[in-house]
Amino acid sequence: QSWRDRGYKQEGTLETPVEESVPKGTCQTMCPAIEMRQRQSQHRLHRYEILTGTEKDRQPRADPLRMVKEYARPAAGKDSTNPSELRPPDVLQKTVHYLIDEIATSQNLHPWTEVYGFVFDRLRAVKQDMIIQRLSGPCCVTILEQTVCFLVYASYRLCGEPLRLYDPKLNDMHVQENLRWLLDCYVSGSAPNDHQEEYEALNLLYNLCTKALQRVMQLPEGLRCTPDISLALSISHAYLERNPVRLLRLAKKLSFLQMCALHRHLTACRRDLLLIYSHGFSSRNCRFPLEKLSHLLDLDTCYTTQYCQLYGVEINLENTVIFTKNAF
Repeated sequence: QSWRDRGYKQEGTLETPVEESVPKGTCQTMCPAIEMRQRQSQHRLHRYEILTGTEKDRQPRADPLRMVKEYARPAAGKDSTNPSELRPPDVLQKTVHYLIDEIATSQNLHPWTEVYGFVFDRLRAVKQDMIIQRLSGPCCVTILEQTVCFLVYASYRLCGEPLRLYDPKLNDMHVQENLRWLLDCYVSGSAPNDHQEEYEALNLLYNLCTKALQRVMQLPEGLRCTPDISLALSISHAYLERNPVRLLRLAKKLSFLQMCALHRHLTACRRDLLLIYSHGFSSRNCRFPLEKLSHLLDLDTCYTTQYCQLYGVEINLENTVIFTKNAF
């Protein structure tokens, strides 16, 4: 290969690497002006971006204070590195604060699936700007932390929605990508981060797999022994050892967001508990109190009854459970 092919330039008799230029955003608004004009003329404004009072106009007007850059897939011939269309770190952080504090958590009358769709798309655009500019440092960490919180909460709140409104696999993919980037930022950071304990525990609870467990075991002992990570480790061990009773008991100590991360594993965990008890208490004469089972499953008696019906576990008129391994 010639020095040109290898990305070098010639200076006298020496060959030195060509420094790859990283674009730096100059857009000081949440949405570039050119996109604002285009989407207004094409009638592609979201209801959260329309100027108040123009909603019923033939061509609703864009509100410059509420417009947020939408995600666009990289396309051939399109320059995605134009500085005037890239937002610098402080504007990206301001954008994420707006999306989370003003849209995602606002008390509005619109379905939360619509709220999620808008915020999810705009967060993808934020991430795209971050990648193009190779963003790092405290600002990057703050944005990723807020993004992870939103996506993990959404995975809990929307878990029962139809696929046309919410795609759990797509959401999970973005949770994993943002978590990996965030945890890498903690490792490469020059100083310890106050929130690392919280998000290391969140990653372990969300994944509950050997790979996540190995990562935690490689953390410094001082960090590994913190309350959040210690509790997450205990829950992970209980899950891998198929001890659903211990897992559900420990889960009661979790914070709300941690419970949202663990939530996607609870159906399998409760099913495991019913399977184990269907074998362990399988007898014609054995009667197990429904209230006791509800306490173990951490559900009220109504949901416990539904779970039992789903898996073929019989409940008699005296509100006692009859476990038989063949009926499960």
